[in-house]
Amino acid sequence: MPAAAAPASRSPIAEAETETPAVTLPGTPAAPATVTLEFSLPEAAAGRLARLAFVRAHRGGRTRGTVAEIIWSDTAEGRLAEQGLILEAPRRGLRVLRHLVPLPGAAWHPGQPVGAEPLPEGSEAPELADDAPLVAVAAFTGRRHSLSLTLAEGVVGIEILAGRLRSVAAERPVARVVLSGPLPAVIAAARGLAAELPLAPPLTTMAEDARAMAVGARARPHRLGQPDTAAATSVEDAFLRAVGHLLEALHQQAARIRHDGGPEPVHQSRVALRRLRSVLRVFRNVTDDAALRSLDARLREVVGILGPARDWDVFLAGIGQEIGDAFPDDARVAGLLRAAAARRTAAYDAALALVAAPGWRLLLIDALGVLLGRPWRVGAEAARIEALEMPARSFGRAVLDRRWARLRRAGADFETRSAEELHELRLDGKRLRYAAEVFAPLFDARRASRFLRRLAKLQDGLGIANDAAVARSLAQALGTPGAGRAWAVGVVEGWCEARVLEHRDDALRAWRRLGGKDRFWTGD
Repeated sequence: MPAAAAPASRSPIAEAETETPAVTLPGTPAAPATVTLEFSLPEAAAGRLARLAFVRAHRGGRTRGTVAEIIWSDTAEGRLAEQGLILEAPRRGLRVLRHLVPLPGAAWHPGQPVGAEPLPEGSEAPELADDAPLVAVAAFTGRRHSLSLTLAEGVVGIEILAGRLRSVAAERPVARVVLSGPLPAVIAAARGLAAELPLAPPLTTMAEDARAMAVGARARPHRLGQPDTAAATSVEDAFLRAVGHLLEALHQQAARIRHDGGPEPVHQSRVALRRLRSVLRVFRNVTDDAALRSLDARLREVVGILGPARDWDVFLAGIGQEIGDAFPDDARVAGLLRAAAARRTAAYDAALALVAAPGWRLLLIDALGVLLGRPWRVGAEAARIEALEMPARSFGRAVLDRRWARLRRAGADFETRSAEELHELRLDGKRLRYAAEVFAPLFDARRASRFLRRLAKLQDGLGIANDAAVARSLAQALGTPGAGRAWAVGVVEGWCEARVLEHRDDALRAWRRLGGKDRFWTGD
């Protein structure tokens, strides 16, 4: 590694991010703007890209290649990285301050290039370094290839950057692909490539990968958790921000699913899916479209595949573990738990097969096409356009009022409600919670946090009964002829009944605490 910043080559990533700091959302899909999307793939797969049948069938002109080098620099204390930046020096062209992660609160979606800021002319180091000397922390060396495809939807430029990231103590391969052109053509090209190669939006920026490798840390992801709509100026803006964020969160979490990776990635993938599908329903009155409904149906299929993995995780870590601890030497219980672990392994096999298949990559790409194309505007009447452009806060109040009223009706006479009715109440609470998460950033943070906290307590209390019902169903599915297994299943069923009775009062107390004064979206 060099000891100080020096000129490095101008990469396709550097060009795309400097010249196009973010994808410009088209005003209407009838006249799509030129967009730029970034993807990652294994270095070995990048070498095969130009030879794909899809590429050969549509390539226009020759493929051009050049040597590529990039050097990233920071102070020895990492002052730039603390502020989400790093100095990037291309071999040719201007040095820039590269953002390591997307700006907090900014609109974001998978594949969106992260921006950069040019240094002031004549400046040797950014002011943010506080006059501390800069040292090279990591570098990239490899090759840049560029070609174009002529598709029915338009001409797409492809730039491939493939080589190795290196620091003083580590080195690893990396490859990125940047597609530029009219939106329909870029989506068509991405689909053609992803059908044959493991091409997907990157989980991190290349600069952040390099920085993390240099300091021996885990690279910071683009987005996780619930969406931030605080800066949304309209209903449509809030919708785009929420969907873009949740697509990224889903992509991030699904990529972390492993047999030995613990239950959290599957759980958070399902949470992101539920939040995303909730957003599609919350905004359906103003964005209803066949493409969005098709997307929702495909997301529902993913929920169905991830669901068993989550159910077995909850069973084994919850009631299954409790029963195992209570009967540590019982061979019948041990046999039931071994069978449950085998079912969990099979469910994870299905989840991993899902996220490794071309269909998963195509789902992400198609979702991007819908998000950026905004088909709900095609032929829209003036009333819909007006609704899309109304303030997000006003729309949020109306949505939350309706869902709140539905929850209160469902919970009337809480003490006498049947188990089935309480299950429906739990679902109503979940729908309200997901909608509240979307609009909460637009209102008072303290009041919103209190409301969501109390609503979560209600869900937790009601969730005990749901978890017990699922556990009973799972245990019954493990039943096989023989008194030993039947006895173990009976233990699970009895344990579940006792657990529900023990925790029913928790849900009642949470319900009583969730009063009208908690509605953060009103002045009450």
